[in-house]
Amino acid sequence: MKEIKLEQTFTEYADINELPEEDRKLMKEAEQAAEAAYAPYSKFHVGAAVLLDNGTIVKGNNQENAAYPSGLCAERVALFASGAHFPKIGIKAIAITAYSELKDNHHQAVSPCGDCRQVMAEYEHRYGHSIRLIMEAEEGKYLVSTSVRQLLPYMFNSDNIL
Repeated sequence: MKEIKLEQTFTEYADINELPEEDRKLMKEAEQAAEAAYAPYSKFHVGAAVLLDNGTIVKGNNQENAAYPSGLCAERVALFASGAHFPKIGIKAIAITAYSELKDNHHQAVSPCGDCRQVMAEYEHRYGHSIRLIMEAEEGKYLVSTSVRQLLPYMFNSDNIL
């Protein structure tokens, strides 16, 4: 038997002004996307902004449905839209933010769900390079990861089945 230890490394920024300009711009786009989310049931608005390798930004937000779980997370909306509209252009980064209408503290820490992590992993595999994640954390801080592998170290991809 052998014990395997996994470590994740994130860079924490104390506020949005510490982020590099490109990341700050992407986070602002994610915030705009969250404002337009369709969240009448959970009152939890999530926004995502994907930066493509050519500089294009594609936004997405959560889309809820009374026939749960027919809705879709912000991250997958943005990723699938980028794949549909720009299928040959890789993804450089994704910014994610969220807020709740039910809490006084408007913005909340957010990390992608398992489904979204797997979709991000597929896009890393598809384009052959890492995707940087910029996530709003608690108390107005931001966490940046250099790859989806930080969130999903044993990701499933086509190499596992072929």
